[in-house]
Formats: sequence, C-alpha cells, structure tokens
Amino acid sequence: MKLYEMTKELLDECGKCRPRHARMREEEREPDFFGEVKPYADPVHQLISDWKVMSEEWIRHERPKHVHEAQIENAADMMTQFIVQSFYPKTGKKRFYDSIQSAEYLLKTMIAAMEEGTDGAEQTKDHR
Repeated sequence: MKLYEMTKELLDECGKCRPRHARMREEEREPDFFGEVKPYADPVHQLISDWKVMSEEWIRHERPKHVHEAQIENAADMMTQFIVQSFYPKTGKKRFYDSIQSAEYLLKTMIAAMEEGTDGAEQTKDHR
C-alpha cells in the first residue's frame, strides 16, 4: 500500500473513533478485550507502524515544509492509544478528542503536501 493510501485510511480510522467512543458510553459496557478490542486494533496498529516507517522515509526524501519526523512519532503514538481508548466508556473525552484532532490535522497536512506535487509518496517502497 502506498503512503498516500495509508494516510487516507488512518484519517478514516480517526473519524471512526469518536462515534465508537460515544456508542460505548451510551451502552455503558466494558468491551471484551480479546473478542472486540484486540482483533480490531491489531491490524490498525500494524498500519500505523508501516505508515510511520514510510512517512519518515518520505520526509527524509521529500522534505515537506510543514511535516516533521517528531510529528510523525507523536501522531503514531497517539493513534496507537486512542484506537484502543475508543472502545472504553471511561476514557476522558477532552484529551481523547484533542488527540484525535491533532492526528487528523497532521494526516490532512500530509495529504495536502502529497497532493501539491510531491509524489514521493507514490514512489516510496511498498512495506506491506
């Protein structure tokens, strides 16, 4: 999968976290970690890991103006956490929502940079 597609997919995942969290709060139930959370989170965590490697390579090659390696590291950590947190009703909303918003901003910034003409994202080696 290409970096551009991975970035779009992660942006979509971010968008699924808020409604999932709201649904879990409404249902007021703890999820089955091994039955619900882990099977969902594992492939997403692998996607995040692959995205991180490819994003860092893209940054070193393309040198986008508004995207830096530290942001990639931070976003990958946040996404890894909030994907799992979205299943738990006791997760505090403020920090949870702020983390999602921050990750979405970075992902949208990357998409815009790739669409502006740096097509290094399409040339980056396939890591899957």
